[in-house]
Amino acid sequence: MASMTSLFLNLKPLNSSPLPSTRKTHFNTSNLNISISVLPKKKGSSYQKLRVSSGLIEPDGGKLVELFVKKDQKDEKKKEALLIPRIKLSKIDLEWVHVLSEGWASPLNGFMRESQFLQTLHFNSLRLDDGSVVNMSVPIVLAIDDSQKPRIGESSKVALVDSDDNPIAILKDIEIYKHNKEERIARTWGTTAPGLPYADQAITNAGNWLIGGDLEVIEPVNYNDGLDRFRLSPAQLREEFTKRNADAVFAFQLRNPVHNGHALLMTDTRKRLLDMGYKNPVLLLHPLGGYTKADDVPLSWRMKQHEKVLEDGVLDPETTVVSIFPSPMHYAGPTEVQWHAKARINAGANFYIVGRDPAGMGHPTEKRDLYDADHGKKVLSMAPGLQRLNILPFKVAAYDKTQGKMAFFDPSRPNDFIFISGTKMRTLARNKENPPNGFMCPGGWKVLVDYYDSLAVPENGRVPDAVPA
Repeated sequence: MASMTSLFLNLKPLNSSPLPSTRKTHFNTSNLNISISVLPKKKGSSYQKLRVSSGLIEPDGGKLVELFVKKDQKDEKKKEALLIPRIKLSKIDLEWVHVLSEGWASPLNGFMRESQFLQTLHFNSLRLDDGSVVNMSVPIVLAIDDSQKPRIGESSKVALVDSDDNPIAILKDIEIYKHNKEERIARTWGTTAPGLPYADQAITNAGNWLIGGDLEVIEPVNYNDGLDRFRLSPAQLREEFTKRNADAVFAFQLRNPVHNGHALLMTDTRKRLLDMGYKNPVLLLHPLGGYTKADDVPLSWRMKQHEKVLEDGVLDPETTVVSIFPSPMHYAGPTEVQWHAKARINAGANFYIVGRDPAGMGHPTEKRDLYDADHGKKVLSMAPGLQRLNILPFKVAAYDKTQGKMAFFDPSRPNDFIFISGTKMRTLARNKENPPNGFMCPGGWKVLVDYYDSLAVPENGRVPDAVPA
């Protein structure tokens, strides 16, 4: 897999045509409330003044689609759920209910019907009623098996229940259609090789039918794991950004511990946005909190590590919002990174930091990466429905031996740099060895060492979770 320390920041450039003496340029979207004015030089001045005005980017489709029933309807919906056919949700299904309910997939209003499923598989986008196109690159679907289909019969709605049979939601105006698993896997991952983590977990052994419809969520999804306070919805994030007077929001998606290479990119991004004329760019540090493969560091430990990064001053708490993104992880490379970007637009982010080989993984049966490491950032710059996301290529970050810290790679002196891969980082932590000084803050590194130390199974056979204080 590509090195964790090889990262890029992507902000989509503005039109590069020459500017007249006075020009007002808007980003290429009708929904992004940002304008830049380049004013004429004053007499004797050597520069032109840049003025940026901004509001939060609008969600896809123009509004955030939350799918919760009103409080005064909850009891009625719970009673209704007892009278209609039931579908028990898996853990990953429940994570998708969470994603849909809060509007991360806006304007989607439930599990996909067949037309939406096919558009997603073949076009990585959805065409709305007004003819506009929004990005949607991964299917958000609910599978049922051959025994469940006849039990649903002619019913137009079903109840969705958790593992304890508690009603979570009602899916109405349903449509049942064939679950072509091979096509779904091939088009999402570009391969049907065995060993794709999400496919093995959620598709291969799933039912042969998909059921779509409009979702009415009775109870918000809570995990009661000590981390629910970090799970801010898009609406709550937008409220927080407004409260902080953010005039730009730049998001960083990750499923690994934060090292100083990541921090360099994030702090340098903010500096660049300030240089562009923004007054208060805010970072959304947004670790993925849904399903991840077995060898990834668990969410509870990652959150503890992220808190240490803020405590140690690597990132500024005043300009950083840490929140959990509830989506499951597909490891589907350039296809999935579009979903990660689209969801952050709905949360209010108009700038997106993307790493090398984003959402990628090693090939499950061959000794190579599954995806080209540069394709993710290239695809984001061309993806349908993502024109509003601002992208600008960035340099590679690596450990500079001459400075004793993470720095942008200088190709004129390659021997001065070390690339520390995720595998190397995990090996060092597992062996309780220290990385070079300046690679990661001491508090954050200790959390990582403690996690691998915890994998030495205790007498009760249970590996403890690490919940941030």
